[in-house]
Amino acid sequence: MNDRGAWPALPLGEWKDTCATLHMWAQIVGKILLKTTPLVNHWWNTAFHLTPRGWTTGPMRHGTRTFQIDFDFLDHQLEISASDSARRKLPLEPRAVAEFYALLMETLASMELGTAVWPVPVEIPDPIPFEKDRTHSTYDPEYARRHWEAQRLSARVLEEFRGRFLGKCSPVHFFWGSFDLCVTRFSGRRAPARPGADAITREAYSHEAISAGFWPGGGGVPDAAFYAYAAPSPDALSLETVTPAESSFNAELGEFLLPYEVVARSRSPERMLTEFLQSTYEAGAKLLGWDRSALER
Repeated sequence: MNDRGAWPALPLGEWKDTCATLHMWAQIVGKILLKTTPLVNHWWNTAFHLTPRGWTTGPMRHGTRTFQIDFDFLDHQLEISASDSARRKLPLEPRAVAEFYALLMETLASMELGTAVWPVPVEIPDPIPFEKDRTHSTYDPEYARRHWEAQRLSARVLEEFRGRFLGKCSPVHFFWGSFDLCVTRFSGRRAPARPGADAITREAYSHEAISAGFWPGGGGVPDAAFYAYAAPSPDALSLETVTPAESSFNAELGEFLLPYEVVARSRSPERMLTEFLQSTYEAGAKLLGWDRSALER
């Protein structure tokens, strides 16, 4: 499939403030999801899933009722819907995190869906409690849509890649803490315990895994990128030659990276991304000694 031109430009420098605000909004909704669903291995119950319009929590529990929260990046609204037909819509527009948090919690309370959460962001440096965060307030609807569109197109390739695997494999899902879309394959073997790991990390990496996905960038990664890594990470992983040629190993992160813009502007983004996913998987599986004949179609 030649899908050149369909993948949007997503330079982080042009939407970093919106990205930071949207990350915090997602964390608020994600903490509600964490509180209202039973644990699934590797925290899969806490991840969002993509919809034809944005993200969804999927069904959550509140007493005998079921509800869900959806981000709509086409009409730019947050929709809360419940099993008793109750429904509310909140506009996605420039709004401080503190105001978003207060409005969402007030709306849930008015629907008798009140849910208390730990109101502090995770997986970021120097977190600001939600109710005090007036630093992050930017929302550019065009770039919010572009980010979701890049996720949507990436997910199509990740789903195809997932379908080739016979072993245990995660859904293609979006983690609001790390703010990345990913799919993770497992060998079926327990992983060695990580020294000093907290409860979240112990659950996430309890078994050998090779993971890949899409991230909008930040920190030492200046722009959006596709990534792939193995856990536990083999010492020789950085020495492996992977394709396409634009891929590189980031020693600080311990991951292979492929710039999103390289993929987006290529003759066939889907083919290039598939090549990256397969090549990095093969490198990790070889070094970890996975039984590929039993795990793959």
